[in-house]
Amino acid sequence: MSRYRYSYFDHDADVGIVGYGVTLEEAYESAAAAMFALMTELPSVRCVRTIALTFEEADRELALVRWLNLLLAAAREHGLVFSMFALERDHVLWRGSASGEPWRAGMERGTEVKGATLTMLSVKQTDGGWEARCVVDV
Repeated sequence: MSRYRYSYFDHDADVGIVGYGVTLEEAYESAAAAMFALMTELPSVRCVRTIALTFEEADRELALVRWLNLLLAAAREHGLVFSMFALERDHVLWRGSASGEPWRAGMERGTEVKGATLTMLSVKQTDGGWEARCVVDV
């Protein structure tokens, strides 16, 4: 069973993703899993390579979009697909990582995600923790 909790919502030609977590960072990790789960079956992805990502952002909502777009850029740059995510925050400094492997023959390719957008962007605390949502361009 995955440690990530996420769901989707419909949005015209694009897809809405929602990540849930006990902490804000866990919700962002789950949103990342939701995004990459659109592209392939996450359980089939082996974690053989890890990429570190660091960025500064004071705004919680903008940080979600930056995180997701940095992950997509790193995946494209290195020819990887990710299935494991870690993120921590120290005020405005965010440090994260993503683990995965290069695309390989036989790996199921789903929907290509072009980028995370500001559309329906929302990061909020709920009774059960945190919810992070946005629309991704597919």
